[in-house]
Amino acid sequence: MIEAAGNALQTPPRLKDGTLRIVPLGGLGEIGRNMAVFEIDGKLLIVDCGVLFPEETQPGVDLILPDFSYIEDRLDDVVGVVLTHGHEDHIGAVPYLLRLKKDIPLIGSQLTLALIEAKLQEHRIKPFTLTVTEGQVEQFGPFECEFVAVNHSIPDALAVFIRTRAGNVLHTGDFKMDQLPLDGRITDLRAFARLGEEGVDLYMADSTNADVPGFTSPEGAIGPVLEELFGKVKKRIIVASFSSHIHRVQQVLDAAAAHGRKVCFVGRSMVRNMAIAEKLGYLHVPDGILVDLKNVDNMPDHKLVLMSTGSQGEPMAALSRMANGDHRISIGKGDTVILASSLIPGNENAVFRVINGLMKLGADVVHKGTAKIHVSGHASAGELLYTYNILKPRNAMPVHGETRHLIANGKLAIQTGVPEENIILADDGTVVDLVNGKAKVVGAIDCGFVYVDGSSVGEITDTDLKDRRILGEEGFISVITVVNRSTGTIVSGPEIHARGFAEDDAVFNEIKPKISNALEEAVTSNRDHTAYQLQQVVRRVVGTWVNRRLRRRPMIVPVVLEA
Repeated sequence: MIEAAGNALQTPPRLKDGTLRIVPLGGLGEIGRNMAVFEIDGKLLIVDCGVLFPEETQPGVDLILPDFSYIEDRLDDVVGVVLTHGHEDHIGAVPYLLRLKKDIPLIGSQLTLALIEAKLQEHRIKPFTLTVTEGQVEQFGPFECEFVAVNHSIPDALAVFIRTRAGNVLHTGDFKMDQLPLDGRITDLRAFARLGEEGVDLYMADSTNADVPGFTSPEGAIGPVLEELFGKVKKRIIVASFSSHIHRVQQVLDAAAAHGRKVCFVGRSMVRNMAIAEKLGYLHVPDGILVDLKNVDNMPDHKLVLMSTGSQGEPMAALSRMANGDHRISIGKGDTVILASSLIPGNENAVFRVINGLMKLGADVVHKGTAKIHVSGHASAGELLYTYNILKPRNAMPVHGETRHLIANGKLAIQTGVPEENIILADDGTVVDLVNGKAKVVGAIDCGFVYVDGSSVGEITDTDLKDRRILGEEGFISVITVVNRSTGTIVSGPEIHARGFAEDDAVFNEIKPKISNALEEAVTSNRDHTAYQLQQVVRRVVGTWVNRRLRRRPMIVPVVLEA
């Protein structure tokens, strides 16, 4: 397998005529931020444009976007953005891309476009869209795209088969092979076989479950478990799931109806998405089953189900606020909370905090570890093997997954006969060229994280995040000193203020003479020292002392003024 360490690779050469270039801008080595750029004959086609959710090591960050700088000055060459399905990690960054150029066409299924249009409305952007269905073929500049039905944890997901004069690429998006899906829409293996006969030069397959043996359980297995739980619980039931998991919400509605309970949607995105799904016919809501949040206080506990956001421990989501006691829904003894979702890598601590908070309030918490109330939306190893055997691709480039998932996917390809040298394990920013049936790594581009923090986009840097972590973990010390440069004496200070320390400020009296002596020595030895150089003297003295005396590495902000 060809492993591409993006930062170690050279700048890619100029794209040759008749060659297809593929540049992933996100989704490789991570779960989220999925985005790939295809280029041929001077035109660009984008597949997906999603977000990544921050980890605890990224304090204050709301979202993480793909780095658009590679295409920022070529937006006029973009012929369209194909959106494979409506999950945030595939559509969430679209508003930020369209801020740069509002008329880039969006191509996707009916539900996918309805979800992104609702999101764009909040950003006051009215997009240009083209609704496509499975089996449809559309020409976008030099790219001919055929759309193929795939099954996933959200309805209306599509794979895309991209035909170019340099070769054919099949990008699966996210998929699994549920043989008895709730909506009856299976992954179209007949189309896969037909495309395999035509020839797949590059196969870009979902890797999320590539290291899980066997086959992913069907979504229908969840319904009986929910019905059994609903039959046992005597008080309120709160079910937390992704706000776009329409199949899961459908099973909650069905279980509630079977046990005579009403359902209330909690969380802005849950309310919005389920209204869209019901309007378009993807969600079938039994008559009279829904109640408004403002009326739940009048409902008897044994007649109520709350369908909530926050299954990943997001701080501002409804379930997290319930666990913290700052939501209008108060969790109490006897309530049952069902976390009907998986743990996205990196969210474990946040989810466990929510579970602990709920249990402290007296709730019973049911999660994937204690009952079968979640199945994955991604193909396991057995399903991926089927696709490799059906397609017989010439080259494979695993996508959508952490490094371990990508490697596992590559090994599956080898087992089915794809030559090892034709398997590319890429990083974000790796540049891959496809020509004459052969895919090869030709270089890499800079491709970093773009952080959204409130209204700022891309202004927060890794250095800022490091400073935030230091402030949160190690504390803060400011040192203010006034120096008379002509006499070389300390006129005032050092005045020390500390935050985030258990010790009283008096502990710093020990270091003040050392700061004064070091400053006076520096000024006396060289009258031309700049204020910055004197501040560095203070930083070194304080940093060394605090590290030895208090075993801390705080942020130190020295201020040296001249009298």
